[in-house]
Amino acid sequence: MEVKWLEDFLSLADTLNFTRSAELRFTTQPAFSRRIRSLEEWLGAPLIERATQPISLTPAGQKFRAIAEEVLRRLFQVREDVRHLDLASANTIIFTATHSLSLNFFPRWIRTVEERNGVLFTRLDSNHFEVCVQTLLKGHAHFMLCHAHRSVDLHLPPDGFRSIVVGGDRLLPVSTPHEQGGPAHALPGTREQPAHYLAYAETSAIGRAVDHMLEQRPAKPQLEQVFVSHLAAVLESMVRDGRGLAWLPESQIKDDLSAGRLVVAGDESWTVPVELRLFRPEHSLPPKSEEFWAAAVACEADCALR
Repeated sequence: MEVKWLEDFLSLADTLNFTRSAELRFTTQPAFSRRIRSLEEWLGAPLIERATQPISLTPAGQKFRAIAEEVLRRLFQVREDVRHLDLASANTIIFTATHSLSLNFFPRWIRTVEERNGVLFTRLDSNHFEVCVQTLLKGHAHFMLCHAHRSVDLHLPPDGFRSIVVGGDRLLPVSTPHEQGGPAHALPGTREQPAHYLAYAETSAIGRAVDHMLEQRPAKPQLEQVFVSHLAAVLESMVRDGRGLAWLPESQIKDDLSAGRLVVAGDESWTVPVELRLFRPEHSLPPKSEEFWAAAVACEADCALR
């Protein structure tokens, strides 16, 4: 039995798509499928119901998912503890965060915490949402910073992790302005002239929140999806180039909005409020990380950069 088989299975349990999980695990679909089969043979029971579309977990797969998560979490945490036996590593507080928060929120937020509690020795690993979740699950980071919305399942066991709100933001639909100052790509669009839509990839928590808002609207907008990326910074660049409209964090584009380089492409009903949450595992962390958590909780209200 190999550790990567457990990681493969948990990826498949999240995506319920062999092709997508093979991409996330940086392998081919045939090789990925063989590893899932090897895990099932080792266990002596099928974990995946392949006859349905989309695929689903069998009862054995549902039970084994929780066990696999716990085994990996404990295994990687022990490895991390061993790696942190030396003093320098033990004093390092490791964060994982999505790209947009790493660039725009984390520097200001960590400085605010340090102003109250002294300079911290930190490391920040930036990645897209799904990788950040896996990094925290595997024990490769002490804390995860990400956007959160009630519609987005983070796939973190509630009895294994806790979180606090450290900020708030709004996702605004924005476009470049036309000559009269209004949005060049405006919501809701028309059937004859749909608005060009720059979308987030399915790996993005922000994108899932936007998709939820669009799905809940009684009248669906007329959008023509012309570009996809999981990076808000890439979508912002495409919006600035006049390629269409995208939902971007207000904190990321406030200067462009103030200068009139970008304009809001719809009324308030198109706005998606989101939380900025800091997650940690329930089990004990190294002393410096525990001290940081206590400080973050104590200054939660003051440190929230809304």
